[in-house]
Order: sequence, then C-alpha cells, then structure tokens
Amino acid sequence: MLPNRPIYLDNHATTPVDPRVLAAMRPWWEQNFANPGSVEHALGRAAEAAVDAAREQVAALIGAEAREIVFTSGATEANNLAIKGAARFAASQGSPRRRLVTLATEHKCVLESVRDLAAEGFEAVILPVGPDGLADPDRLAAAIDAHTLLVSVMAVNNEIGVVQDLAAIGALAKAAGALFHTDAAQAAGRIPLDVAAIQADLLSLSGHKIYGPKGIGALYVRRRPRVRLVPLLSGGGQERGLRSGTLPAPLIVGLGEAARIAAGEGTLDAGRIAGQRDLFLAALQADIPGLRVNGTRAARVAGNLNLTFPGGIDAQALLRAAPMVCASTGSACSSAEVEPSYVLRALGIPDAEARATLRIGIGRFTSPAEATAAAAALAAAWRGLAEREH
Repeated sequence: MLPNRPIYLDNHATTPVDPRVLAAMRPWWEQNFANPGSVEHALGRAAEAAVDAAREQVAALIGAEAREIVFTSGATEANNLAIKGAARFAASQGSPRRRLVTLATEHKCVLESVRDLAAEGFEAVILPVGPDGLADPDRLAAAIDAHTLLVSVMAVNNEIGVVQDLAAIGALAKAAGALFHTDAAQAAGRIPLDVAAIQADLLSLSGHKIYGPKGIGALYVRRRPRVRLVPLLSGGGQERGLRSGTLPAPLIVGLGEAARIAAGEGTLDAGRIAGQRDLFLAALQADIPGLRVNGTRAARVAGNLNLTFPGGIDAQALLRAAPMVCASTGSACSSAEVEPSYVLRALGIPDAEARATLRIGIGRFTSPAEATAAAAALAAAWRGLAEREH
C-alpha cells in the first residue's frame, strides 16, 4: 500500500487491468494495429489469428466452443443483444411464446430491455426475491410455462454479491422449452461457470469486471441446439452477422488474456479475497456494533460485502468523511440517481437504511494492510458522524 494513495474497494464497479493483460494488449496497439478483417495481407491475418486465440480463451472460461462466442462492447450490449435479439427473432417466426421472466434485482440493462420489449407486445414478468436476495424456486416454477420465451437471471448480483442457483433455474427453463440467459458479468472469474452444466443458451461477459479492459465483452450463443437472434446493429456482417463493426483486436486480446488468467487462478483468487473480506469485516464489526450485511452469506462471491451502517448515517457522507476509501453506495451504472438502490428495496430494506448502505468490492490486488486500514478509516468516519448526529 502506497502512502496517501486511496484504497480501492469498488471492484464490482470495475477492476484494475492486470499487468499481464496490459502486456498482452500492447503489441496490438503498437506493433500490429491492422484490422482483423483485412485478411488480404499478413498483418491483417496475424490480427485475425490473435482474435481467434482470444475467442478460444474466452470460450474455455465458460466451457463453450470458440465459435459460440460473439464479441460485444461489454455486458450491457451483450444483455441487450441476448434478450431483444431472441425475442425479436421468435416474433419474426410467429412463435406463440411471448413471456419474458426475470428478477427485480437484475441489472438495469436487463430490466430496461425487458420493459422495452413489453412496449413491443411481449409479456414482462419481473419476479420478487427473498430477503436474502435469492430467487424463490416456487415463484419461478409457477412463472415459467409453455408461454415463456426467455428466462433471464443474473449469476451474481452486482450490488449484494449473491449467487443464484443457475443449474436449477436452467433446468426449469429447459423443462418448459424456454431459452435461458444469464448475465455473468460479475460471476466470471469469481465462481466456476459451465454453460452445459447450467443449461444456458445465452451468457453475457464483461472484460473490465475480470481485470481486463473496458469497452469489450462477449455473448455466448449456444450452437446446438442453435439459438437464433436478430442483431441490434446493421453493418459489415462481422461476428457471424450478430455484431457488425470492426473488431478491436487489442481489447479482444486483453479480454482473452483476462479470461485465461481467471480460468487458471480464479479459485486461488477467491480464497485470498475471502481472507481479506473476513479481515475487513471483523475489524469493522469490532468498532461498529449493529453493522449489518445484506443478502445471504452462504451463497455469495468472496469479495462482496453490502453493509448497512447503524444510526442512520448517510453512506455518501460516510465516504466523504473517509476520502482514502474508494467504495460505492450502489451500482456504478446507476450512480447518477440519488434515490436508494432498487436492489435493496427489492430485499425489503427501508429507504432510510438503504441510504446508510455501502457496497464493498474486494479484489485480486487488495492487500491485508489495505483491508485493515480501510476498515479503520470507515469506523473512524462513522464514529465522527454519529457523534455529530447526537
């Protein structure tokens, strides 16, 4: 830990680029900047080969085939392509299936995609979750029927870190003949993922959540039985026509290297990160009686803590009082909104408590010294604000 350097505990918003990823990307910015589509010359063919190798690496992370990986600009685009693409293709074929089933705690891009489709005549079913943040299997089973076209449930929640039972949800979807999509942006590299085991038809990934670059992601599209999508973009037909646009070779190489590292080191990462989390939480609980962890502790990724501070202390004020700690009060993708987190509301947490809640994301490069120092800084800030309140 460098002196006077802020302590970064916001790894669900984004992760730092791993130095190995940066090193893998650099030649494709400087030495060979060719368009991977320019296969008429040697530099273009080399760039195409680098893209193909990265596609293999991304596929290996989730147990897929390389040709089932479609590169996108990130998970938001991948989620839009999966949900809107599948629904619009089914409608174009005259399918009677019109129901889309998802959870109230999904990422905004999933919820908004489903609502956009509701305006096009699809039936949106947005199910509640339990106080632990997990889907209710009985509610899901009741909602998924012969009218269901698509079930979309995220693997790991971006605010509370809870891990859904994807295998069980996939089985429900398949039993009803529906497609199963999961937003795995927060899951990749944190928990094992295997598209066959969870029976996923569509799975979304993001580079910058796995220590890769921003601006790149991927969508897994099952090949057998084939999943058909209507593309969002019209253009030159790249990515089998599903995502036109010049492929950004450096970013794709970075995503591939990040996926390779995650596949090889994810389990070690999780154990180390869990240790820093436990150290941080124990130190904070020792100084702040009544501190509450939101969401289930049993089914949760190692680095996530969603913490409600007692005494009604505003979380934004807490961060201002502890400027050395970089954390967030909710989803960074929705941080322009001042209102309390809709995810916490879905757990039944009152607005006043939601405003007193911080999301902590401990990552690959968080040290024990940083975890201890951050806990001390937040505890001191909370005490100072609590004394001022009273």
